[in-house]
Amino acid sequence: MSREITQRELRNDSGEIMRALDRGESFVVTRNGVAVGELVPVRRRRFVAASAAAAAFANAAAIDAEQFRRDIDAVLDQDPAPRV
Repeated sequence: MSREITQRELRNDSGEIMRALDRGESFVVTRNGVAVGELVPVRRRRFVAASAAAAAFANAAAIDAEQFRRDIDAVLDQDPAPRV
């Protein structure tokens, strides 16, 4: 749940707000009582072992590479001409 803070609080208490973001807290910033933005912590990257990633997709359906390429080509314009 986000804590509501005013623009003035953000300016005056920025150090404490940054430490709270480090702790995982979120904020909604208001100006004249109207919400104008959100401050949320950046998601930390987590290392996932290759074996764990492989296990997560072990039961996934097989992909037909040729059909996948046709599907992509049908949606995207992939002009191979250089743009130089």
